[in-house]
Amino acid sequence: MGKSTVNPCLLALADGTLWPGRVFGAIGERTGEICFNTGLTGYQEILTDPSYHGQLVVMTQPHIGNTGVNAEDDESQRAWLSGFVVREASPITSNWRATQSLDHYLRERGVVAISDVDTRALVRHIRTVGAQNAALSSVDPQPDRLIALARSAPDMNGLDLAKEVTCAEAWQSAAGSHHVVAYDYGIKHNILRLLTAHQCRVTIVPAQTPASEVLALNPNGVFLSNGPGDPAAVTYAIDNIKQLLGRVPIFGICLGHQLLGLALGGKTYKLKFGHRGGNQPVKNLDTQRVEISSHNHGFAVAADSLPQGVEVTHVNLNDNCVEGLRAASLRAFSVQYHPEAAPGPHDARYLFKDFVVLMENT
Repeated sequence: MGKSTVNPCLLALADGTLWPGRVFGAIGERTGEICFNTGLTGYQEILTDPSYHGQLVVMTQPHIGNTGVNAEDDESQRAWLSGFVVREASPITSNWRATQSLDHYLRERGVVAISDVDTRALVRHIRTVGAQNAALSSVDPQPDRLIALARSAPDMNGLDLAKEVTCAEAWQSAAGSHHVVAYDYGIKHNILRLLTAHQCRVTIVPAQTPASEVLALNPNGVFLSNGPGDPAAVTYAIDNIKQLLGRVPIFGICLGHQLLGLALGGKTYKLKFGHRGGNQPVKNLDTQRVEISSHNHGFAVAADSLPQGVEVTHVNLNDNCVEGLRAASLRAFSVQYHPEAAPGPHDARYLFKDFVVLMENT
């Protein structure tokens, strides 16, 4: 099923701007922080990335859904984002891997979506005024009510969303020669695939697992996963990482990178509109090479807040924000972007090998 003409749908931003469209996906009403993703492909991975929990995602690619969906490309067990905004929802599914249409997939998972939105104008607006809350409704698209609803939604600053997406109990992946304990702040499946491909036996633990319990598992290394929300609000994670520093090799990605930065004594700040997409240029300061990378973050580590002994290893060439850091004496490193991609390029997969080498040399 493609786009519907039966129900009108309306997206309202907290600043009072209105973006009408048509129903796509499930009927319902949602609030969240509006953001945009510049990826040309990979909408299924975006829908199931826990890092998008609490956000309404606008796709800048104008034509979405033509390749359908399949069971293999989910990055978690469910769709996490609050809502989905597209310019044109494809009424046709044409791909040999597809098992169902995107519209059916969204309805099946209760994802409220809107099509026929002028996404080019919307993204330019977000870039100009910055990130803000929004409300999306296909049940009662009354403008004033939705604007008020958007303004009353919780601000992303101060929100600990990792506890809402983490696993309920510890579990373990396939066998391997290196035992890695991975904190699940919203971990993606492809991270686990790549750790396993590098001969790691991974024990996944809930976000609030005490450091003492992690050390009792006798890991060769600890992995800090991606996840949603404000890193400064995840105080229990910061405290646990502080207790692990110097005791075991640590590798962090995305939220894990921000939490490591905070545990090392740095500070984080909110970006005006964030980085989301598979085409961000990042410079590796060790090699001087530029990597095209996948991103999904609205916060960043402040370079000038990092203490002596912590070095910046990667920077974003669009805005110079910190994309990687290393505390060599503590055997800890992290990157803000997503070397596991899914979706996105594979330029930075070497970081998983670097983690294995760090564990082997300890």
